Amino acid sequence: MDATEPPVMELRGVSKTFGEVRALSDVDFHVRRGEIVGLLGDNGSGKSTMVKMMMGYHRPDPGGEVWFEGERVQGWSVAKARALGIETVYQERALADLQSVWRNMFMGREPVNRFGLLDIRRMRREAAALMKGHMGFTSGAVHPDNVVQTMSGGEKQGVAITRALFFEARLVVLDEPTMGLSLSETQKTLDFVRSIKEAGRSAVFIDHNVYHVYPVVDRLVLLDRGRIAGEFTPAGITLEQLTDRLRTVARTGRLEG
Repeated sequence: MDATEPPVMELRGVSKTFGEVRALSDVDFHVRRGEIVGLLGDNGSGKSTMVKMMMGYHRPDPGGEVWFEGERVQGWSVAKARALGIETVYQERALADLQSVWRNMFMGREPVNRFGLLDIRRMRREAAALMKGHMGFTSGAVHPDNVVQTMSGGEKQGVAITRALFFEARLVVLDEPTMGLSLSETQKTLDFVRSIKEAGRSAVFIDHNVYHVYPVVDRLVLLDRGRIAGEFTPAGITLEQLTDRLRTVARTGRLEG
């Protein structure tokens, strides 16, 4: 990370109102290149709205700004977010369970051969290389033709994260990626999250479970009732101290100490 470089993505003074409900209120948030930022918050904190804001599904209320690599983005939208290289890995994993790994890996962005036909051989070959080199699958029992439905939750998350990195995502937004996973699957998913940083990319890890987020992030941002309630680094606060502060915010809406 280079603090002299502009952030990969930055939200400045962002608010979002739905009728009489103010889901986000004057939020300032950023993530730098090669940084993994954990966004923590209880139910109703505004995390889902933040995900949709970063992905372009929501535009900020008047006065709020979205910046990407030092330039303000006008007319924020899903198409612009995708064009800039922002990819999301949802808790539901957003994979086609009845399709093979290689079909999922290239879905919507399939390469074609010189005849204009799908280059299936290339997709299988590249999926195999990704599974071995990035996802760490060395067993012959796991191959590109595996149907996704037969894979574990952690393996599915690996496919989704690897797909985002393969298509050169600059920023990967992880929306509660460990939801519903077993302990071993959670650990595998956290290893995949670390691989995002190793690839020189950035990520926002959004969750309510501090025990999953704390070990893998560079910075922690606490969201409560639509506002930024605190910001920490793992080096500056212990897990126990952070948990105590999260409880205080959930109870009182204020960060003490």
